[in-house]
Amino acid sequence: MNMAEFLARAARACGERPAISYGEAVHCTYEEFARRAGSMAGFLREYLGMKPGDRVAITMKNCPAFLEVLYAIWHAGCCALPVNAKLHPKEMAFILENAGARSCFATSDLMGTVSPLADEIETLESVMEVDTPEYRAIQSREAIPIEPRAPDDLAWLFYTSGTTGRPKGAMLTHQNLHSMSLSYFADVDPVSENDCILHAAPLSHGSGLYAIPHVYKGANNIVPESGGFEPPEIFRLIEAYPGLAMFAAPTMVTRLIQSEAIRDADTTNLKVIAYGGGPMYLADLKKAMEALGNKLVQVYGQGESPMTITVVSRERHVDTAHPRFEERLASVGVPHTVVEVRVVDAGDNTLPPGETGEVLVRGDVVMKGYWNNPEATASALKGGWLHTGDVGVMDEDGFLTLKDRSKDLIISGGSNIYPREVEEVLLRHEGVQEVSVIGRPHPDWGEEVMAFVVPRDGGGVSEEELDGLCLEHIARFKRPRAYRFIEALPKNNYGKVLKTALREMAEGESRENGG
Repeated sequence: MNMAEFLARAARACGERPAISYGEAVHCTYEEFARRAGSMAGFLREYLGMKPGDRVAITMKNCPAFLEVLYAIWHAGCCALPVNAKLHPKEMAFILENAGARSCFATSDLMGTVSPLADEIETLESVMEVDTPEYRAIQSREAIPIEPRAPDDLAWLFYTSGTTGRPKGAMLTHQNLHSMSLSYFADVDPVSENDCILHAAPLSHGSGLYAIPHVYKGANNIVPESGGFEPPEIFRLIEAYPGLAMFAAPTMVTRLIQSEAIRDADTTNLKVIAYGGGPMYLADLKKAMEALGNKLVQVYGQGESPMTITVVSRERHVDTAHPRFEERLASVGVPHTVVEVRVVDAGDNTLPPGETGEVLVRGDVVMKGYWNNPEATASALKGGWLHTGDVGVMDEDGFLTLKDRSKDLIISGGSNIYPREVEEVLLRHEGVQEVSVIGRPHPDWGEEVMAFVVPRDGGGVSEEELDGLCLEHIARFKRPRAYRFIEALPKNNYGKVLKTALREMAEGESRENGG
């Protein structure tokens, strides 16, 4: 089983149909897409000397080349390592080094960040810019046959934000991605060759994963010319393409319906928006349904079980006759077809409906483990179940409602931010004695980062200094948007910081300010 085989099948069945479009223009057909993947795979194997299983990184903003490189990597039998384009250079460097990446493809805007890493990372032998004639010349090389892969071979190394300050590489196999794709058809949206998907969210994450089932069916993958999420552009593309699906973070959905561009927009062509990656507040969801109609599907998943734990279908979004309709809308739905989900106590015993515990998942979509991290793998996959770290409750009908998120995870604009990662950077300042980071509600981004800082006796520290420290070590979107300097952090009898108390302080401050 090799993901590239499904591209080859689509090329045989509907080779003249658009495979990738850039804005409103066709970038390549399925026949051209498959040929380019085979030619670039030959370059990887014969010129760069890549071997099956080698990790090849993709550090790109959204662009057609992302998908071309992704399928070329699989065609060659290698493992794709997509890296979030918004990460700080030091974060990118850690991922590339930890994964032992041998080669990297990058867009021109990221070459200044990635290219110097070839001198710093021992395994990284080559960095290629995709916005060049040299890249296009690779696509005219002679294609090689698709490298056979076993279902359990690695296909995608997905680095999740690390609760210890270091991300972990979730090893996703060809079987994992195949199971995810089948579940997309069963639970999210049946796809035909006449349909398309719009990639306004990062291809390195959920949107890129959802490209896979669309390639299975020979559907069109549309990349906005902006490379990102611009509501006026999104509405123009919806009007241009019938049968359009897209993946979006809840904050993106909210921005879409709040955009002035929606006033004149025709959304008839919009088939489905699969939203996930953060909480969707009930009031916002109702507004989105009123503005867009019955076109919303909620998905809950993790990098370790990509996009696939539970789902709220389009039908259940409009099942107003059900007595617990609003409760179901506020939940994350029922298990996907391809997984088992249960809620357990501290001893991993299944809890009865209505009781709160940790969410566990099992199925062919669940990762193989964490890259070079046997201890974390053993802990996460204890007893053959993925321990999500998320706290939830299952009702008598099998609907799961999340009560808290793993390890105080902050989700801002659909991006995961772990407080400890930010805290460790702030503690580098000699004037900081203690620090605790929380997420506070934000009307546009869902949450924003807030830091409570205890200055060291006699040591001065300013917001500007802490901001500069964050910008030096972590991605801009992870830095605190607000700082509060306090004498001591609230703690329990065991010395654990009471983040609930900090959240109450933040909420009280918001009320005083009229928020």
